[in-house]
Amino acid sequence: MRVAYHVMSSPLGLLFLARTERGLRLVEFMDRRSLKRTIAAHEEDLPGATWEPSLLELKPVTDQIEDYFCGTVTEFHVTLDLAGTEFQLQVWKALRAIPYGETRSYGQVAKAIGQPKAARAVGLANNQNPVVIIVPCHRVVGADGSLTGYGGGLPRKRKLLDLETRFVNLAVRTAGGSRASERRRPAR
Repeated sequence: MRVAYHVMSSPLGLLFLARTERGLRLVEFMDRRSLKRTIAAHEEDLPGATWEPSLLELKPVTDQIEDYFCGTVTEFHVTLDLAGTEFQLQVWKALRAIPYGETRSYGQVAKAIGQPKAARAVGLANNQNPVVIIVPCHRVVGADGSLTGYGGGLPRKRKLLDLETRFVNLAVRTAGGSRASERRRPAR
């Protein structure tokens, strides 16, 4: 299997992106890991893969992520190639349904996938999300609205939520409309 990868800069640090021929597989914060260690961390999940750098193949994704940080993309249009259990895939799909600028509790996500007693399991699935920002696990909060657990760290979670809130509020003030009208964005 061939895996194309790229490292991009973001306001929250370096992001490592990787895609297979089926779609986007990874978006993760690199923190202080080297590129070699980042790739090595995924060799077990993608045994025998050939890793090749390619901005060209990941340019549509990097453009959308850059636009997200500028407030002009509120919904990502990216083909994904997620690897996980059936439960994790259900959770990640439910996360993508959480509107930009809004949050849901772990319990609400559990109910949305038809497993109302699985709030803790939803938290574990969030922690294993391989495609940060695009699968918006940062939009899931505690039942009381508090920030809890985020693989990228709570300061990043707060910054992502603050960014979305700021742009939603700006759009509402500028348009003089409601939040609901600002969430919809046509497919590219």
